[in-house]
Amino acid sequence: MAKIATKTKTPKIEGEKVKKVSKPKASAEVETSLLRIRVRAYESKILDLSVKQIIDTALRYDAQIQGPIPLPTAIKKYTVNRAAFVYKNAREQFEMRIHNRLIDIINPTPKIIEALTNLSLPSGVNIDVKLV
Repeated sequence: MAKIATKTKTPKIEGEKVKKVSKPKASAEVETSLLRIRVRAYESKILDLSVKQIIDTALRYDAQIQGPIPLPTAIKKYTVNRAAFVYKNAREQFEMRIHNRLIDIINPTPKIIEALTNLSLPSGVNIDVKLV
């Protein structure tokens, strides 16, 4: 005979194996491709103008956009001696600030990619495009 456990909320039959029925997964899962654009520049004003130009171009072709996401500013500091030999404690410090922005375009079409490649941006702006 089978005993019924009353301690749990759902009754379980002891001594018999219960098969777990898994739900079938959807056969047509939608795959989303992502075009990740990382824009870098030394001046934040030029960077913001070029990001705006990229977003306007993508929105012209009805693209779905996430961003621009401001990433942390990388600061590179360089310390240089003022004198070559005698005054070791006299030093100057210089720094370079590299501003970063991240733009994601969800499910880009070939028209969007072609429009972004033909885009002319100011010098000093570095763009990394990656298809994820």
